[in-house]
Amino acid sequence: MAVTDRWHEGAPYERYIGRWSRLVAERFVDGLPLEPGARWVDVGCGTGALTAAAIARWAPATIVGVDPSEGFLAVASERPGVAGRAGARFLVGDAQHLPLPDDSADAVVSGLVLNFVPDPAAALAEAVRVAAPGALVAAYVWDYVEGMRLLRIFWDAAASVDADAAALDEGRRFPICRPEPLVELWSGAPGMDAASVGVEPIDVDTVFADFDDLWSPFLGGQGPAPSYLASVTDAARGAIRESMREATDAATRPDGSIALVARAWAVSGRVG
Repeated sequence: MAVTDRWHEGAPYERYIGRWSRLVAERFVDGLPLEPGARWVDVGCGTGALTAAAIARWAPATIVGVDPSEGFLAVASERPGVAGRAGARFLVGDAQHLPLPDDSADAVVSGLVLNFVPDPAAALAEAVRVAAPGALVAAYVWDYVEGMRLLRIFWDAAASVDADAAALDEGRRFPICRPEPLVELWSGAPGMDAASVGVEPIDVDTVFADFDDLWSPFLGGQGPAPSYLASVTDAARGAIRESMREATDAATRPDGSIALVARAWAVSGRVG
């Protein structure tokens, strides 16, 4: 089954994953060993969750968000805390070919992006290139195998209805989403100080008002799971919905809200 991941519209993505990525971004930047007034680059900045968190926590002298989606950048540039911020700018660009000069950043970060880059090693090499000596290079990705419960429930439900969906499961597609391959990638990057590399989990609560609040964002067509869902028949879509409803029964509170947990893995290291 050939399904193309769609990343064009910022508003549907915000309802789908953006509201949870903000929580992860805040936890991520809180744990970075940095100082105010640094020069930042946010690779694959998307709708600006990490950019906004970096500004709020660290007051960077400059921060450049780079993303291939003009639609996402439009949302990022208008995000509260970012819009009108001196030193913040956004560029259309590819993680594997950053439109930035060598040694121009004190921190190069990336949130929930590395899985979707065709060549993660090339993207990391670009991050190291634009990082100044001693700069921090850090990223985080969802644990699609088990820790990101919302998506684990979705893909298990999809595979129970459509056997072909298993091949599209993000836990299968993106083996880099676990600690060991992240450490291996960072430690092996030319120019990276391997002794400085470390990985940590970031867990955030994802609480949905009700099942519709969990389900309806999957209909927005942005990202792998919604892109897949848009490609199936109405009958298959309905069956997946009911399978997800059954799977979330145990996590449903008396008031109808649904409490899940989302885990990301954060990796970081210093340029030598």
